[in-house]
Amino acid sequence: MSDREPDFVPEGVDLDRPNPARIYDWFLGGTANWAIDREFGAKAVEAFPMVRTMAKVGREFLGRGVHYLARQGITQFLDLGSGVPTVGNVHEVADSVNPDSRCVYVDNEPVAVAHSQVLLEREGDLDRHAVLHGDLRNPEDIWRRALATGILDPEQPIGLILVNVLYFVSPEDGPHEIVAKYRDLLPAGSYLLSSHMTDEGVPAEGESERAEVRRQYQQASSALHLRTRAEFTRFFDGFELVEPGVVWIPQWRPEERESPATREYADEPAASSALAGLGRKK
Repeated sequence: MSDREPDFVPEGVDLDRPNPARIYDWFLGGTANWAIDREFGAKAVEAFPMVRTMAKVGREFLGRGVHYLARQGITQFLDLGSGVPTVGNVHEVADSVNPDSRCVYVDNEPVAVAHSQVLLEREGDLDRHAVLHGDLRNPEDIWRRALATGILDPEQPIGLILVNVLYFVSPEDGPHEIVAKYRDLLPAGSYLLSSHMTDEGVPAEGESERAEVRRQYQQASSALHLRTRAEFTRFFDGFELVEPGVVWIPQWRPEERESPATREYADEPAASSALAGLGRKK
């Protein structure tokens, strides 16, 4: 894992505080992070060594979800809070099933957007893939700009992705109302794929370590906001949950795609501290 600083600093990057997208990139072994992010990540791993594996579990769920949706015939995706590109990006997974799939990425972190643009220019197809710098908390703006790319067809079902991101939206921002606005904008037959961290029902062992990581995130540019299973399930109001429903993230269709980190939680899925679900808009 490299400690070399990225070759460029995109405009608007905040290097005074660690950033969740860049920290997550470091957890996954990426290089789009700075010393302040690596220092934060190292402290988090020191406090709770499994945090890096948990990050990989979240990434594997994203891959399984996109793979499943592509097999159901979903050909276009809107990935909100997409983060820094790494192994198993949405467009790569979707293209492995349908080479004509389309994807628009959205993130509010300039590093994530800049690296996504470089990746798409180098390895993607700019007629089918795009990235926007934007805040998912503004559904109407995001929707308007995503459609303006010409990549998404608002008359056809869309796979809306909110994976590993809703726990950075504070209660004051009205996260359930935000998701409901996206739901209302989506055409019939669309899906919501999402995951969320929780402290409800997790094993008591390791709680002090998990609490220390949550405390550390208070110092980052976005704090963590854990929610109960009922609160997470509310995000799927107006959607029909797809089997197996809202479950611990390692339990969500583990057979769909190779997920080595996820297997580590097979005997105790609640230790993942994360819930997952997929819903379809009728």
